[in-house]
This record gives sequence, C-alpha cells and structure tokens, in this order.
Amino acid sequence: LQFTEEKLGQAEKTELDAHFENLLARADCTKNWTEKILRQTEVLLQPNPSARVEEFLYEKLDRKVPSRVTNGELLAQYMTEAANDFGPGTPYGKTLIKVGETQRRLGAAERDFIHSASINFLTPLRNFLEGDWRTISKERRILQNRRLDLDACKARLKKAKAAEAKAAVTF
Repeated sequence: LQFTEEKLGQAEKTELDAHFENLLARADCTKNWTEKILRQTEVLLQPNPSARVEEFLYEKLDRKVPSRVTNGELLAQYMTEAANDFGPGTPYGKTLIKVGETQRRLGAAERDFIHSASINFLTPLRNFLEGDWRTISKERRILQNRRLDLDACKARLKKAKAAEAKAAVTF
C-alpha cells in the first residue's frame, strides 16, 4: 500500500542518503556493463551460438565440456592429410606440412587462450554476477522493505496525531 501510494504521489517517501544513492547507481552501472562485457567476451571466444548453448548446458549440469577441435587445428589436419596424399617429398606437400604444423600450433594456442580467458577473465565476472550482485540485490530489497515499513509507520503516526489534534479541538 505504501509503495503504491508513493508511486501515485499520495504518500511521503523517505529519501536515502545521496552518497548511498550514488553507490546504488554505480552498482547498477557496474552490473549492466559486467553483463555486457561477459556476453560479448563469450561471443568473441565462441562465435557459434549453438556451441555456446551447449557449453552453458554442460556448465549448468556440472559436467565437463567436451574438448573441441579449433578451426586452426582442423585446417592443420586437412593440410597434413593433403600433404600425405600429394607426397611429403613434393614441394607442395612440404609446404602443406610446414603450414599445417604452424596452423596446428596456432590452433593449440587459440585453445589455450580460450581456456585461460575463461578461467582468468570470465570466471571472476560470473562470480560477481552470481555472488556479489545477488547479495547486493537481496540487501537492497530488504532495505526497500524496511524503508516502506518506516514510511507506513510514519504515515500512521501522522494520521493518529491529526486525529488526536482534531479530537482535542472538538472538546
């Protein structure tokens, strides 16, 4: 009732400290930007949406995500197979073997980068959103409820004093 009356402009609202309001605004801003950065980093690390959904499901089921071959590793595999078909002694075969080995190392480096970025960058962001932010939201709800209770009590007290003053005037 208090919340509704405040929204309709029929009740007083106790204002929170300006510094505290600033902190709440900064917390909201931090949460929003953290979510955006987390999602975009996930897109960068895994551009395939269906693979991201699969990884999300594995994570929620507390199962190990199966290891995927990176595009660089797959290209390296094709180059090595082609080099073996053409013959490793031919100039084209030698070139394919060299480039294939380089692609394999690039693919392995990409896999290490994705793994490292996930552990060292995405995990702390998720921990903030799933841990600290939940705590902030819970405490904010509690504070809001307590403020509404206080304002409702103030309104009742004000009405009681007004009724008391009216009764005193009529005697």
